[in-house]
Amino acid sequence: MSSGKKKLKDLLQQSDNRTCADCGAHDPKWASPTIGVFICLKCCGGHRLLGPNISKVLSVTIDEWTDEEIDAMIEVGGNSSANAIYEAHVPDGVKPGPDASSEQRNKYIRAKYEHQEFLKPGLKISNRSVPQPSPPKENSFHAPSSSSNPTPKPECLDGAIGHLKITVLQGANLAVRDMLSSDPYVVLQLGEQKVQTTIMRSNLNPIWNEDLMLSVPEDYGPVKLQVFDYDRFSADDIMGEAEIDIAPMLTSAMAYGDASMFGDMQIGKWLKSHDNALLEDSTVNIVDGKVKQEVSLQLQNVESGMIYLEIEWIPP
Repeated sequence: MSSGKKKLKDLLQQSDNRTCADCGAHDPKWASPTIGVFICLKCCGGHRLLGPNISKVLSVTIDEWTDEEIDAMIEVGGNSSANAIYEAHVPDGVKPGPDASSEQRNKYIRAKYEHQEFLKPGLKISNRSVPQPSPPKENSFHAPSSSSNPTPKPECLDGAIGHLKITVLQGANLAVRDMLSSDPYVVLQLGEQKVQTTIMRSNLNPIWNEDLMLSVPEDYGPVKLQVFDYDRFSADDIMGEAEIDIAPMLTSAMAYGDASMFGDMQIGKWLKSHDNALLEDSTVNIVDGKVKQEVSLQLQNVESGMIYLEIEWIPP
């Protein structure tokens, strides 16, 4: 490990950097060196929407970092130091939690970093990178209504032992299938069930943040993931595929039973190997009484492409 990577790892081990700077989710594996914060995969999507002139996003474990980027993180000092500035005056009920919707967290991230609504009065922070035109300012941020409906729990299919809520977070460096780009969408299949995301027009780095539900039969196998390029006039082109082994999650979840009885902890792991599509080991965790797993996949049988997911086990 290089000295720079070691400095970054040591910084990540600080207590304030073990939770996402924006939503408080545990074990963040992404960071914004332009801002100096560690963030989770879901909030990473909101930072990407700001553009690299405001927040350049890098994986702590996958991406290559320059010495300047590592020094920028060290200079800020961690999430507590950054939030002391960016969250100096956050109204009660405004900051999203780990289970917030993508709309709630993206709106908060834009208000926090682009519009700088929560700074001390009179303070204004200039971007550390070359400024570029930003989108028109939206209406001032307001806390989401308490009447917002959570994702409904579906009825179990006959013989189902529970459900998987799979949040398709984003894709990266997807393959080109049209003239210069692609119109990707993701299909998940478990047994005879198939669900798919919306189509993202002309986007090789799409951000979906879209929840898909699958019932899990007693004789379950892996979840099959495929990415396609939508074509209006001919068959859709394949843009890669991968299999998701759900056995580590389900075995761990059933061994622990009622997850709400336990504090936050790791209960299992799906290990990266040459036989699967994992970019890194994928841990199964109890987070706020729910069994969850973040999964990063290198698409197979294609020239390039990665897909990032979060999976939640929902018992019957």
